This record gives sequence, C-alpha cells and structure tokens, in this order.
Amino acid sequence: MELRSVEELMDLLHACRGGGTTPDRHRGTEVDPYEHALRTAALLRRGRPADKELQVAGLVHAIGRLLRPGDDTGHGDLAADTVRPLLGERVARLVRLHALGADDLVRLHAGGWADAALVEDVLALRHADEAAWTPGMDAGVLEDWRTVLALVSDRARATHHLPGA
Repeated sequence: MELRSVEELMDLLHACRGGGTTPDRHRGTEVDPYEHALRTAALLRRGRPADKELQVAGLVHAIGRLLRPGDDTGHGDLAADTVRPLLGERVARLVRLHALGADDLVRLHAGGWADAALVEDVLALRHADEAAWTPGMDAGVLEDWRTVLALVSDRARATHHLPGA
C-alpha cells in the first residue's frame, strides 16, 4: 500500500479506532492501537516540540500491524514503506528503525549506517512507544494532528520533488 494523501493516512489511522486492543507481550496489558499512536505522538510532542517529523513517526509507527495483523517482525518495514511516499525518508527511517533492539542500533551506528543523531531520535521514539502503553493519558484526538501531517508531507514533497509538489 502506498499513501498518496494526508486524507488517506487519516482514514487509515481512524480505522485503528475501536478496532480492538493490541497486547503488549512484555507487560501483559492491552491498549487500543489508535490510543497508543496518539499517546506516542503526544509524548514526543512534549519532549521534542520542534521535531515534527519525529512526532509524526510516533503517530504512524505501528500502522504496519494494522496492515498486516500478527506480523510483529515486519511491521516496522511495512509501515516505513507505506508512509515514505507521503511523509518522506526521515519519517520512514525512524519508523523502520524503531523496531530494532538497542544492540542493533549500536551496530548500525558503529558500522556507519546511522549517525548519532538518528540513533538518539530512534531511542526517543522507542522510549515514547514504551511509555505510551500506560493507560489513562489524555492524548487528544487524531484531528489535532492533521495540520502537522500536512506540514510534514508538504516538506517531504518539496525536499524530494515528489509528485504533487
């Protein structure tokens, strides 16, 4: 699947709402994927208010699980490939790498495949992802993110001269 507009992405994210719960294997808790995405993005907004791409990566990081339920190992790659045309390379890279373990990130950095800033950003995303499993946090609604998604999409199109730019 390739997303061509913010509206398509919003529809996909809305499809998560009330679509059941996703179990967290590490904690034994369950959370609605829609709420989890909003919490992850909200935590990144609070921690890194100027980094819109990182916040958006938090919002879309788990859509691979929506597109291919039960595929825990490939969800990061699928999500990254899905959002790249719309949200750009950096968001896609953050989404892809968030699924890696800390040791893998260290190896990527040591091998020259990821600079220290990228590793720091992925770790911030992973930390927000983990913290977002905690229920009870009011993270707003998806509509709050439409403008940010449009901004990131417009920047990605302008930077990479994507169709529609």
